[in-house]
Amino acid sequence: MKQVLVLGSTGSIGVNTLNVIREFPEMFRASVLTVNCNIDLVEKQFHEFRPDTIVVTNKSCASELRKRLKDKVEILDGEEGLIEVTKRGNYDILLSALVGFAGLAPTLEAIKLGKRIALANKETLVAAGELVIDLCKKHNAELIPVDSEHSAIFQCLVGEKSAEVNKLILTASGGPFFNKSKEELLAVTLEEALNHPNWKMGNKITIDSATMMNKGLEVIEAHWLFDLPKERINVVIHPQSVIHSMVEFIDGSIKAQLSTPDMKLPIQYALTYPERFENKFVKTDFCSIASLTFFEPDIEKFRCLKLAFDSMAEGGTSPCILNAANEVAVQKFLEGSIKFHQIPDLISEALVKLENHRKPDLETIFECDRETREFLGSRIN
Repeated sequence: MKQVLVLGSTGSIGVNTLNVIREFPEMFRASVLTVNCNIDLVEKQFHEFRPDTIVVTNKSCASELRKRLKDKVEILDGEEGLIEVTKRGNYDILLSALVGFAGLAPTLEAIKLGKRIALANKETLVAAGELVIDLCKKHNAELIPVDSEHSAIFQCLVGEKSAEVNKLILTASGGPFFNKSKEELLAVTLEEALNHPNWKMGNKITIDSATMMNKGLEVIEAHWLFDLPKERINVVIHPQSVIHSMVEFIDGSIKAQLSTPDMKLPIQYALTYPERFENKFVKTDFCSIASLTFFEPDIEKFRCLKLAFDSMAEGGTSPCILNAANEVAVQKFLEGSIKFHQIPDLISEALVKLENHRKPDLETIFECDRETREFLGSRIN
């Protein structure tokens, strides 16, 4: 029985993780759940999964949950609660599904304990990739990707020699605006941006998909996960989202991992690796799919993708600035403070105006994140 600490149990990845645990009750137990403020859902999750501890980062929401559950379960609160629960080490797998930079600190604590990290929080590697990979090596921690694209590449590389890999090919759905012109993006509404054609995700990730920043962040994550330069990481638009990514080898052969879009599959693989187990999840019917299509991404229209490639080439704290600026800009768009087309403008401004520290330590990474948020916060205000 593996004990699983689920960082972000009420988000899309967290809910699907609990769906996987429900499918394999003899193999996994959700021992810790964490949530920001969705106490209605986490209360239901408690009654079904009976975790030992719940962390609610919003302290007023934590107080309300304590009233509801009384003394039935330990409830910690705040960012310090996340750190405490990951430092304890009474779990086997950390499922890191927090959205954004907030996932970095608790994930680092699990890495220091040599745990298996089922990583769905791409910002951890975007902001601090080199430091995270070095810590994993130092503490012998396993880093198993959960994002469908990186899981696909990870699966394609099983049994292969790294020296025989020519390039990685990340697929992207194209989001809701693949067929819109650059001019049409000037009038995009929030409702349109949140209407993803293939995946049901949280608001932030859905907007990132619409700008294609999500794919840009995934390129940086792939660089660190698989130790390849940007010149050997390609992106192709694949609207059907059936091929989740591919690996091209030096002999010209290409391996692809395919399935109906369902996040339970890469989550299950991250929990059970290196083994596979039968499940009752949806199976893929190729006759109903009929066709698979591929297109080059338009980096002039989707400027966020180019910004991500450029920041990866710059290195240092440039990707950290990119990530923090994107989080601020997306939140301001969700709040109605800026327009959709202003998101890459603000990110670009932060990358130009803020200093890039070439050899950052962790303290510098956290300071860079704070400085970027302050800079854009004052800029937007």
